[in-house]
Amino acid sequence: MNTIIEQPVLLGMMRLTQYPELAQPRALLDFIERCVELGVSGFDHADIYAGGDCEALFGAALRLKPELRRQIQLIGKADIVLADQDRSRWSVKHYNTEAAYLKTAVEGTLKRLGVERLDGFLLHRPDPLLRVEEVARALDDLVAGGKVAWLGVSNAELLQCQVLARELPIRCNQIELSLQAQAAVWDGRLHGLQSEGIQVLAWSPMAAGRFTPALQQSLDAVAADVGATPNQVALAWLRRLPGRPVPILGSLRWERIEEAVTGASLELDRPTWYYLAEAARGHAVA
Repeated sequence: MNTIIEQPVLLGMMRLTQYPELAQPRALLDFIERCVELGVSGFDHADIYAGGDCEALFGAALRLKPELRRQIQLIGKADIVLADQDRSRWSVKHYNTEAAYLKTAVEGTLKRLGVERLDGFLLHRPDPLLRVEEVARALDDLVAGGKVAWLGVSNAELLQCQVLARELPIRCNQIELSLQAQAAVWDGRLHGLQSEGIQVLAWSPMAAGRFTPALQQSLDAVAADVGATPNQVALAWLRRLPGRPVPILGSLRWERIEEAVTGASLELDRPTWYYLAEAARGHAVA
């Protein structure tokens, strides 16, 4: 499998505007530089994050030091139209993978970020009305025009990836994956994606901190046994999976980022992995 992300974690920018300490471009620039020094250089964006404000804030920081662009990876996503953005009479949330919409969305992201090219661009959600040939032409044009380096999907099922991969070089699938969200672990999806050469990026790897009491107790026990933190153990459980999924951290608290990176070398043995899987699922394997 040709991996496109080779770092311990990605940083999700969904809640960027919720951090007052990063509200000013200079402060955010300092934060980005610290991340790069720590070995975290991938930043995951989407055009709907705070209505584009997350991209705009990040772009304002990057404009203070344009040469930093060469040291980071920028991922963008689009195709979700929120209800308050829908200009039809229905004001309905929907997905839009029409060629014109995708090209406009990418141009908007590039403008807000103040860059000429995205390293990666992902279709944010599977669109039941997607026309494969139309999407393929649109995304091919974006790559050929130097607007996007590589392509991926987000929240897609294996069959959806396979259909698109017949027309496009799909490099990754960004899915919800954690001890609390294990469906892809047991239904063959991870092995299928690995066989297709598609890297998995795991969003909400810490289940937004909503581990059940039983699971948290098990994480605490393993952490004490291996000399790590419970969060580091939870991320190590992910890395044990086929293809070593890359976690996308939703927290931008520095201590959380540092904790994740310093624990990236932690490896769990097979019985420990199953012990945690059982604690999360509430039952043993058959």
